[in-house]
Amino acid sequence: MIEIINRTDKERRRQKLEKLLARGVSFDRELIQQVGRIIDDVRKRGDEALIDYTRQFDGVELQLEELRLSEESIERAAAGVDANVLEALRRAIRNVREFHLRQIDTSWAIEPAPGIKLEQRLRPIESVGVYVPGGTAAYPSSVMMNVVPAQVAGVSRIAVATPSRSLTSNPAVAAALRELKVDEVYSVGGAQAIAALAYGTETVRAVHKITGPGNRFVAAAKQLVFGAVGIDSIAGPSEVVIVADDSARAEYVAADLLAQAEHAEDAAAVLITPSMHLAETVLLEIGRQVRVLPRASIIRKSLEHFGAILITDTLDEAFELVNQLAPEHVQVMTSDADRDSVKITDAGAIFVGQHSPTALGDYFAGPNHVLPTGGTARFSSPLSVHDFMKRTNVIRYSPQALRDAAESVATLATVEGLQAHAQSALIRLGEAR
Repeated sequence: MIEIINRTDKERRRQKLEKLLARGVSFDRELIQQVGRIIDDVRKRGDEALIDYTRQFDGVELQLEELRLSEESIERAAAGVDANVLEALRRAIRNVREFHLRQIDTSWAIEPAPGIKLEQRLRPIESVGVYVPGGTAAYPSSVMMNVVPAQVAGVSRIAVATPSRSLTSNPAVAAALRELKVDEVYSVGGAQAIAALAYGTETVRAVHKITGPGNRFVAAAKQLVFGAVGIDSIAGPSEVVIVADDSARAEYVAADLLAQAEHAEDAAAVLITPSMHLAETVLLEIGRQVRVLPRASIIRKSLEHFGAILITDTLDEAFELVNQLAPEHVQVMTSDADRDSVKITDAGAIFVGQHSPTALGDYFAGPNHVLPTGGTARFSSPLSVHDFMKRTNVIRYSPQALRDAAESVATLATVEGLQAHAQSALIRLGEAR
């Protein structure tokens, strides 16, 4: 189910690392063409296309008036949530909000010389569309992690699109929407939802940016509409790398690997350790624990194709491999996890110690769970308040300040062969005098 690759089998390790690194999002021509046709159709036929695709892909016969969910329908769906679930949601929302409040930046201005004033003005994006998946499962955590930072940033209009069965299959999604006071919710999913948010229909108003995870059709649609709207990222399959030594409890390590593997058949769960004893014990624990898990078939396929236990000579070598993979999640379960975690330079999120499983970050701790995947942590960051803000530069020169700068501006413009640029600075010198 999951293989142990010994420290001496360098070639097998290389192959496994290459396979893991190749898991990034890729779209074949057929998929792009199919999604492109859906987007074009939504742009042409609007609501009618959304209703047709909902019937075709979701098997739901929507009426026109049902495309936008009423507040009453959200309330009805939310009423079905268990009291313990509601309390957990409220605690999680508080944690997420508290963390993201620390990310707020402010506008600023400087005067580097007399007569010169330079500013950076921050403004929230005016409207954001949040996609909440609802295929094999529906995710209230996706609502929290996308809506809260947008609200903290001050986005005035937040529209949510989610497949038709999301609220009925998991009332916690409706409860999260209600708790966050989101009242613009569209009962549509897939690539057609992304098209509607990007370009608008008779019912769906277009937004300026789209965030949120989805399947490969949603991801391809986000790629195709980028430019017409902003997007957060093109998220690939989820992944965790655990670095552990003999101090780690094997049952914890196994449980955390299984938790990651149950996301999907293409999820990756990797243990890197210098301890063969730990590796063998974890392997036994995985076999014991997986038997009682509802998503065991998904887990087994995930671990078979994208799971691995890599044996290294040292912990330092293990952290070198982590930075090579630049994974979405890294758990550090070593005797000095605080010290060792500093060795990680490329990761979406780092979970430090025996009692900090990835699941904490997925639901409750507060930092955002929308993270770079597929090695993109080398240059990308988690979703944050900054993703819902736009920055505008402001430049103000007095006549004398322009006189001091005009010759330099003209010189640089001339070097680039842009004489009109040079003239636009030089023509003002008479007035500056």
